[in-house]
Amino acid sequence: MYKIALKMLIEDKAKYIGMVLSLSFSTIIISQQSAIFVGVMRRTYSTVTDSQQAEVWVMDPKIQYIDEIMPLRNVDLYRVRSIEGVAWAAPFFKGLLRARLANGHFQTCILIGVDDSTLIAAPHTMLEGKV
Repeated sequence: MYKIALKMLIEDKAKYIGMVLSLSFSTIIISQQSAIFVGVMRRTYSTVTDSQQAEVWVMDPKIQYIDEIMPLRNVDLYRVRSIEGVAWAAPFFKGLLRARLANGHFQTCILIGVDDSTLIAAPHTMLEGKV
């Protein structure tokens, strides 16, 4: 039975080439979609991994998507600071702004706030200037 099915498949060159091409295309699409998924997942935690000074991060439980900007209230910050064993807690600001480039075009930028007293969230290396 398998010999007949294989013979029917291989001897019809159009069906055989169509099957090989469709399997190849499907494999490429599956690989691409998994790469997109991994990229989106890495983007969700990239801000946290880029600022490695903190061991524990506290955020609003109602955050629903990747770039949602919803700061904690000051009351919640004081509540975190009052927990036994917490050495320090500082607010972390992340926002979006629209900047005008030197050529006159506009670009959306991510603005990350740096704590004044501890310089938490400052970049490790800077191309220009000093922290």
